[in-house]
Amino acid sequence: MKTDLRKAALDYHSRPIPGKIAVISTKPALTQDDLSLCYTPGVAEPVREIELDKDTAYCYTSKGNLVGVITNGTAVLGLGNVGALASKPVMEGKGVLFKHFADIDVFDIEIDCEDPDKFIETVVHISPTFGAINLEDIKAPECFRIEQALRERLKIPVFHDDQHGTAIVVAAGLLNALSLQGKKLEEVTIVCAGAGAAGIATMRLLLKLGAKHENLLMVDRNGVINTERDDLNPYKQEFAVKTSKRTLSEAMVGADVFIGVSGPGLITEGMIDSMGKKPVVFALSNPIPEIMPEMVYAIRKDIIMATGRSDYPNQVNNALCFPYIFRGALDVRASTVSEAMYLAAVHAIKDLAKEAVVPEVLAAYQMTHLEFGSHYILPKIMDPRLKKTVSHAVAQAAISSGVAQVTALTKCYLS
Repeated sequence: MKTDLRKAALDYHSRPIPGKIAVISTKPALTQDDLSLCYTPGVAEPVREIELDKDTAYCYTSKGNLVGVITNGTAVLGLGNVGALASKPVMEGKGVLFKHFADIDVFDIEIDCEDPDKFIETVVHISPTFGAINLEDIKAPECFRIEQALRERLKIPVFHDDQHGTAIVVAAGLLNALSLQGKKLEEVTIVCAGAGAAGIATMRLLLKLGAKHENLLMVDRNGVINTERDDLNPYKQEFAVKTSKRTLSEAMVGADVFIGVSGPGLITEGMIDSMGKKPVVFALSNPIPEIMPEMVYAIRKDIIMATGRSDYPNQVNNALCFPYIFRGALDVRASTVSEAMYLAAVHAIKDLAKEAVVPEVLAAYQMTHLEFGSHYILPKIMDPRLKKTVSHAVAQAAISSGVAQVTALTKCYLS
């Protein structure tokens, strides 16, 4: 099976032409008149307009629907630091998802540079090309500094999907799972294995939604992050708590929630058995979770579980979020992605899972019935309602939080 998958994947990426994305023209270029408008001499007219008023770039170029998917390849999927060039298939794949789900165009940019300052400067210098920037697969803790610096310096949305996309989808699924288990976020104890980009962003968002700091136990490779440790970077230090628990096994005893964004096979049957009543387990390491669902269900019947895999129920996948975050942001020309936009996406995704499943989704997944419950806490990725529902919620949040610049669209005034 592994050999078959490898061959199929390599064939998919190489045939009939190499790669997964291409650039196509949106205007005709069939006649001499077409060419005179497309390039010289006609192209000089929009150039003059943009020189006089930079906002008109959104009228005369593709900037307003173009996202830069930018990486240095230092934290790719479950593969680690593979380098800029080896990360290109992933960035192209991101481009496919943007186009397929949200009709957003993408240039993927692989920057061969691990120095955060040089990376930041490179992105700043190329930023006029784009209406928004999606940072991708950049290792922690550098990713936090890079995103923050770019958000401060640029007037377009900058979104690190490994942080915020993961956090938004986890939060939406967790809120639904807890409601099914009869629990409240502000009361549950949460163990998070993994203190990188995804883990820290997820815990930050859960705190914004009502989780209590003293109820969060974050675990890295050196154990529970606690106030007595002297090896913590500033981002981990945010989650240091006073506790006698030192190991992942000790942290799991009595826990209501486990969120894994770490590595395969870290959780044992004994750890699952030691959790509190009606627990929730999100084992999100890909492609092999921290513990396989079969093992969990063999131990506990009162559990709700999610993974990052498409071959099990309750897939936690960033594709439920990032295309529509950008669609909503671009539609109102947001200057940034605000916290209100994150929260709007969480609630839109959460609430959509409770609605009746449409026939298109059942057909896409070859199902006859699907409804909100322990094996359906998040919408399916192929749900066509995600684009309208989540994008609209994000756009409205951008307007209400004061980061939308929709009035600038009136500058497209040519008759």
